[in-house]
Amino acid sequence: MLAGAVAGAAFPAVATTAASVPTATAGTVPRTSGTARAGGTTHQVTIYAEALPNGLYGYGLAPGEATVPGPILEMIEGDTMEITLVNTTDQRLSIHPHGVDYDVHSDGSPLNASATEAGQTRTYVWHTREKAPSTGRMWLPGSAGYWHYHDHALGSDHGTDGIAKGLYGALIVRRKGDVLPDRQFTVVFNDMTINNLTAPDTPIFDCRLGERVEFIAIGHGNMEHTFHLHAHRWADNRTGMLEGPNDPSPAVDNKDLNPGSSFGFQVLAGEGVGPGAWMYHCHVQFHSDPMSGIFLVRNEDGTIPDHAQEAIDYFHGHHHGGHDEHEGHGG
Repeated sequence: MLAGAVAGAAFPAVATTAASVPTATAGTVPRTSGTARAGGTTHQVTIYAEALPNGLYGYGLAPGEATVPGPILEMIEGDTMEITLVNTTDQRLSIHPHGVDYDVHSDGSPLNASATEAGQTRTYVWHTREKAPSTGRMWLPGSAGYWHYHDHALGSDHGTDGIAKGLYGALIVRRKGDVLPDRQFTVVFNDMTINNLTAPDTPIFDCRLGERVEFIAIGHGNMEHTFHLHAHRWADNRTGMLEGPNDPSPAVDNKDLNPGSSFGFQVLAGEGVGPGAWMYHCHVQFHSDPMSGIFLVRNEDGTIPDHAQEAIDYFHGHHHGGHDEHEGHGG
């Protein structure tokens, strides 16, 4: 767990409309205890699954702290995470990871009898590893990447209702020596919502000019999407940053984000373009009205440029096509 990876400085409030679901704030990281072991550290994390207003559910690090999306979980290759899931709801649910190693007892699926019944507690164990040589010239991939976790048991053996209603979050596995961000934001395209919200109630991702910002993008639901960030681009590789002048990774500012997929990247906020209220959205065109939000890059001193505040006010006063139809949608 990289608890020092995120700056937690509070910003002055910006004008927003009331969201209908508790949302994770920038810099959400688990509070853990870690014990060193050969090859890595073992982290113990307790996560509470809770019912939320409007028929939604969320994961949290303490009773009453569940959010949509859930907390960002982090490891370094070689680490192990022991997650104690406390199911405070009256429904069967679980936690299932992508991108890491686990045995059948930590799968999180009813298929392997690894769900957590209503009111019960279960511990799930996830392992990570570094890339390693295999036969011939082949190498086995390591665990490093931007992954995610989600329910696999609420409503069906595939957790269809749990995912639709907010039981998901980001999982990051880093390599030793990776550059850490100043701020982190999880953005989940879940059918026609962003983090189970529609514009203009979608998250404002808030930072200062020049900060290193990390996005973790996750796809859920039943629809194909693309993630586009205005005025910023990143290298289409594991981190979003080039490893040197000869790194051939192409630069992108729009990337497919489909159900079950995930990726992440780092950008320097406002690099070359300055502060402002920059839009992020799905670039499938008929999705772009309800599935849009603001990446707010403040001045270095934390103040909001006048033109950015005007854009925020416009965004919240503008009619977003499809908003009325999807308002309150749980997935």
